[in-house]
Amino acid sequence: MTTTSDLDALGARGDSSTAFELRLSDTPVPTAEREAEIAAPKFGTVFTDHMARISWSASTGWHDRRVVKYGPLLLDPASAVLHYGQEIFEGLKAYRHADGSIWTFRPQANAARFAASARRLALPELSEEDFLGAITALVRTDVAWVPSGGETSLYLRPFMYASEKYLGVRTTLEAEFLVIASPVGSYFGAVVAPVSIWVSQHYHRVGAGGTGAAKCGGNYAASLLPQQEAHERGCEQVCFLDAATNTQIEELGGMNVVVVHADGRVSTPALTGSILEGVTRSSIIALLTDAGHEVDERTILLTELQDGIADGSIAEVFACGTAAVITPIGRLAGEDFNLTVADGAAGAVTTRIRGELTDIQYGRATDRHAWLRRLV
Repeated sequence: MTTTSDLDALGARGDSSTAFELRLSDTPVPTAEREAEIAAPKFGTVFTDHMARISWSASTGWHDRRVVKYGPLLLDPASAVLHYGQEIFEGLKAYRHADGSIWTFRPQANAARFAASARRLALPELSEEDFLGAITALVRTDVAWVPSGGETSLYLRPFMYASEKYLGVRTTLEAEFLVIASPVGSYFGAVVAPVSIWVSQHYHRVGAGGTGAAKCGGNYAASLLPQQEAHERGCEQVCFLDAATNTQIEELGGMNVVVVHADGRVSTPALTGSILEGVTRSSIIALLTDAGHEVDERTILLTELQDGIADGSIAEVFACGTAAVITPIGRLAGEDFNLTVADGAAGAVTTRIRGELTDIQYGRATDRHAWLRRLV
């Protein structure tokens, strides 16, 4: 159940989705095929019939708001994004509630982070109104693609790239913003099982003053080789240390890290400019605080984590992000250590907070922080 009023959630202050012209697909996926695709969705492999799009130029600003047929993009070989990496993205979900209504979770926070990423990558900032209007227009157009049951949802991927045809190192004069959508299930599969983490001591995600706080493709590209290294060592994910001292826990390739102490205290690496400000992370901090936990955002040394796991003073470790929500970490390994967290299973705090967060997202619990926004 939710306490957010339908009137406010649907946009009493103005529905910006109406600014988007609908140019419907002439070849939508047949109903039977679509229903088969959303019955058992795999993460990020199938996409809906349409995408939302807005164009930008330095001379005209943001213009041509439309929902169009999903399909390939036309890129000039000299498009700036291909040569200089000016690209950013976001990730959020649309959830179908038991009554058939469809909601998203804290989209204003995603809009603010998207604007901050744009500033860091020297791309034009998109207003919150356009960001929310685009995701609303797309979900309403492709509402039949929103799955139901279990932990299924419609994953929304807003992104922006420099589209100008120009070979020269300067800020782009043209850009494109799009939103695509994919019906998804649980990121790591049907069972929420603890994962093993490899701590990379040779590679770093970002450095001080870099793009660590921006959600841009380059950060994720930098994580792929160490991620491969983790897989070769029997681990599902990689954890990065800070570039300056190689001693401080930062984040995983795509998730933030949270440590639960045996006495109930909770710690998470502080946002120092090299760590992404996760929407799920901040939501978890609020829920943990509500439950009476002391939450400390601070420097966490790798040695502190190793010692705490070894002597039992650290009871749980988990990772969090939009795609996987909350994932328990059962094992932490590196070049010269291999540690099991407690008994290797999901801990009580991890399990409870994950359940509370997903209950809010799917409308099964009171939305006391007014995080949900209704789309349909």
